[in-house]
Amino acid sequence: MNPFQTTGQTAERGLTALSVNLNKVALLRNTRHLGIPSVTRAAELALQGGAQGITVHPRPDERHIRAGDVYELAELLQATPHIEYNIEGNPFHNLMDFARELKRRGLPLHQCTFVPDSVEQSTSDHGWRFPEDAARLAPLIAEVHALGARVSLFMDPQPQAMAAARELGADRVELYTETFASAHGTPGGAAVLAGFTATAEAALRVGLGVNAGHDLNRANLGDFLRAVPGVQEVSIGHALVADALELGLVETVRDYQRVIHTAARR
Repeated sequence: MNPFQTTGQTAERGLTALSVNLNKVALLRNTRHLGIPSVTRAAELALQGGAQGITVHPRPDERHIRAGDVYELAELLQATPHIEYNIEGNPFHNLMDFARELKRRGLPLHQCTFVPDSVEQSTSDHGWRFPEDAARLAPLIAEVHALGARVSLFMDPQPQAMAAARELGADRVELYTETFASAHGTPGGAAVLAGFTATAEAALRVGLGVNAGHDLNRANLGDFLRAVPGVQEVSIGHALVADALELGLVETVRDYQRVIHTAARR
């Protein structure tokens, strides 16, 4: 199937796909030289639990995901063509090198999520800016398309920026949800959530797909999906891995899927 035609959703119509971010599994492994926990085994367990995708965000310093992980996961996913492989990162650092090499090796890559993080950042904390970032992003978006993958731009909840993202050729936006997560359950939470609703509506109007990620968890994910239209994919790592310490990885993924199913019945 052409990656530009995939829905990013489960076979059950209208359900948001869950892509499991494995960075924190790799971070734990890297504290010793024993090779455990295994990133590829974690991917197998996530898929056993019903995940529809695998996400990695390799940093130039390999603080968690290493180059070998990127290729080993791609090799694993060759056997499951219905599972989407999403690589996040700054296209001006190492992301494009991975995309090119995966294509050269004939390995799967369905989506590149462009994130404007700096080398020293501990985690992503803002989206792209327009028009400031437009000119330098455009040729890289075109190159990823030529490699056969879609492009999702990591964006703050700014409705006015959605048309600019689409004009550049982006296929989707990934809404940076930290502000929603921080405000969830507070008096100001509804107003913050309304901003995400408006942004998703603006994205859908111009033909963009909508992804979301950052600090989503079992407690807030359902509220987000009930309020924000058309979310095709959520990428969750930190909270999901933390939950897995209590529930096990397979059952944790199943529990997130239950949250998604419940939200879809709104």
